[in-house]
Amino acid sequence: MASVPSLASTVQQRLADALSAALPEAGSADPLLRRSDRADFQANGILALAKQLKGNPRELATKVVEAIPANDVLKDIEVSGPGFLNITVTDEAIVKTLAARAADDRLGVPYTTDAGTTVIDYAQPNVAKEMHVGHLRSAVIGAAMVEILEFTGEKVVRRHHIGDWGTQFGMLIQYLLEHPHELDHKDEATVSGEEAMSNLNRLYKASRALFDSDEEFKDRARRRVVDLQAGDEQTRALWQRFVDESKIYFYSVFDKLDMEISDPDIVGESGYNDMLAETCRLLEESGVAVRSNGALCVFFDDVKGPDGNPVPLIVQKSDGGFGYAATDLSAIRDRVQNLGAKTLLYVVDVRQSLHFKMVFETARRAGWLSDDVKAHQLAFGTVLGKDGKPFKTREGETVRLEDLLDEAVERATTVVREKAQKVGLTEQEIVENGRFVGIGAVKYADLSTSAVRDYKFDLDQMVSLNGDTSVYLQYAYARIQSILRKAGDAKPAAHPELALAPAERALGLHLDQFGELLAEVAASYEPHKLAAYLYQLASHLTTFYDQCQVLSDENAAEVVENRLFLVDLTARTLSKGMSLLGIRTPERL
Repeated sequence: MASVPSLASTVQQRLADALSAALPEAGSADPLLRRSDRADFQANGILALAKQLKGNPRELATKVVEAIPANDVLKDIEVSGPGFLNITVTDEAIVKTLAARAADDRLGVPYTTDAGTTVIDYAQPNVAKEMHVGHLRSAVIGAAMVEILEFTGEKVVRRHHIGDWGTQFGMLIQYLLEHPHELDHKDEATVSGEEAMSNLNRLYKASRALFDSDEEFKDRARRRVVDLQAGDEQTRALWQRFVDESKIYFYSVFDKLDMEISDPDIVGESGYNDMLAETCRLLEESGVAVRSNGALCVFFDDVKGPDGNPVPLIVQKSDGGFGYAATDLSAIRDRVQNLGAKTLLYVVDVRQSLHFKMVFETARRAGWLSDDVKAHQLAFGTVLGKDGKPFKTREGETVRLEDLLDEAVERATTVVREKAQKVGLTEQEIVENGRFVGIGAVKYADLSTSAVRDYKFDLDQMVSLNGDTSVYLQYAYARIQSILRKAGDAKPAAHPELALAPAERALGLHLDQFGELLAEVAASYEPHKLAAYLYQLASHLTTFYDQCQVLSDENAAEVVENRLFLVDLTARTLSKGMSLLGIRTPERL
């Protein structure tokens, strides 16, 4: 288990050493290294340095180059333009670095040096309601961030802040009390998510109709809310039945999404009820919140309504009821003080940005958040239909998440079946791969777009074998496995002594960036950058196939071994990267 320094970091270090040797007056200047299409890397740092030292940048650049001792990493450094350095590394250094990555289970990716505890709040469905397409993004983006952060060494606590509290429960509980068999199951041993949801749907519609038409029932329902809030035992037991029934349904949907959700991580709004009064007391006593027209409010200089008057965050309403803000602030207290979080990450719709900005600022004023304990909203945009408008059914309803996933799997299974004969897949493999390809396609379409942007949900595009899709990546992986199976006695082995073709170099240099890319994705919470990296990796692989035969009788044995080594490491990198995004890579497609 050894982390492998990337070539970029090695070159950066060599240049930094040469800079301080040639120009001691420069202190610890940054060479500003980046990948370049003119050479392997380009360093631009000398330009800024020359300004600072009032020298000629080309002369300084030449001095720095002369200060670099002979070594086996740098093949060629040329001073170009006003004082850039164009740097080419040796083929040997590329292969040796990749061999060190291949020898490590983690592909040489280091653990972060400043790991702490992050609580991620994601996948937050509502009790007694169907999950729709809007719930997809929070679940998919949140699950990817959990995997990525855990891989870099962060301790991650998952929190599913389900909507399990509110006045609508008075109506539901009262109806169940008067119609006690509405949530009964045909067979307790095999309750499907579908059966659970159809029970809940039926009950919701029936209770709503009664609530709207029968004043006496409406009164009984309103009194039931008071009983629920007061903790009446019978009422709480019936409320729990709604939560349990909903969980059967939630789990079936998350199972379809190939996502692990565990019971202790589900802490809904109700989980913070016992803290609400104290949260309000602490805010009021510290002067962070003030009474305004009977309500407990927090005001902000920069948040004003259309009329120019300040819009407050209402923590407690004038009738004594608590709003979302009280729950969210209590959750922050719990996560920081009881779970020991250093970072709170909320995967929530961009339309809730103002609410969270106000909640976070309130928590900072109260001292629950600080320079050491930060909260961040990973905001996401809307899922659009092909027409570019918010995604709805023909009837104008929001699209049920399950229908969407079923259709994606159906389309993907058709694509897999068309190619299955070539590879000789069994029916069981076709069905399983159809699931992995369909669900992978949905996740990748979501994750390959920057989260805050809206994206079009277009299944034809998602399951296409061409273009920036997960299917393209899954086929790239399966093709490598097929080559490795056909290789017979030839085994992957690194040969640093061989000269590399341009396509091998490009593939190798890209493979070497995996660790640095993951560190960047983890620090900025941008999984779309990992998706982009993997797509580029598969594109480099395609170019490599065009230009370099792997299994050819004309190749010397060590060339075959070295190329098998390159594609094997590519497959492992693809598979690791895809699994961090929550996407499977079938061995045969």
